Amino acid sequence: MVIAEESANRVHTANGTEDARGVLVCDSQPVTMEGVRAILEGCADLKYLAGCDSLERAMDLSQQNPPDVLLMDKAFGIQAVLDWLAPPADQPELPHGSSRTAVVVWGVSVSEAEALRLLQAGARGILRKTAAVGSILACLRAVAAGRSWMEDSVFRDPCRAEGHPRSELTPREQQVLELVEQGCKNKEIAQELGIRPGTVKIHLKHIFEKTGIRGRYGLALNGWRERIPA
Repeated sequence: MVIAEESANRVHTANGTEDARGVLVCDSQPVTMEGVRAILEGCADLKYLAGCDSLERAMDLSQQNPPDVLLMDKAFGIQAVLDWLAPPADQPELPHGSSRTAVVVWGVSVSEAEALRLLQAGARGILRKTAAVGSILACLRAVAAGRSWMEDSVFRDPCRAEGHPRSELTPREQQVLELVEQGCKNKEIAQELGIRPGTVKIHLKHIFEKTGIRGRYGLALNGWRERIPA
């Protein structure tokens, strides 16, 4: 089912400007698609292309007229969304999106672990559906311009106190942090650095204390956020 799909010619000038970035919305709730359409109607730099309620239809529309941004609902299932972003090597028959389309995944709730997996699979933006209109527009504009965007509230503790800068970590703590950001587990870090797993835990304890971040997913997500251009 496609909600309010428009022809390519009408879409091209939908908001009165030919260089507006096109947004395709794939959501499990038609009313949400209409809400996004209403938000974008007042934007000169963003235009609503179409809305659809299945990942399969989103693929069809993306191939026919690749949007600049695809806003995708996490409610279709985290694994289904991950497979859409980056099909498993043993399942090459699964579709994948256009390389020119930046995917933003949003949901009622997004855990740190899910956010990290989505970013690693190729998502360019992560949002909660409770985000303010200004945050939604900021995200769409950022990814349409080729940048990445992640909402602060994805972190489990967004109001945590500011910790010391990364530069205050010891060289060994820096190495451990970099491996955590790459998704390595304690045993893998220990093998890579030639130290004991217990020593890795001690380094992590010090990293948590110095950065003010709790949990390895938080560390990995913070690494992604630091790499996002301002």
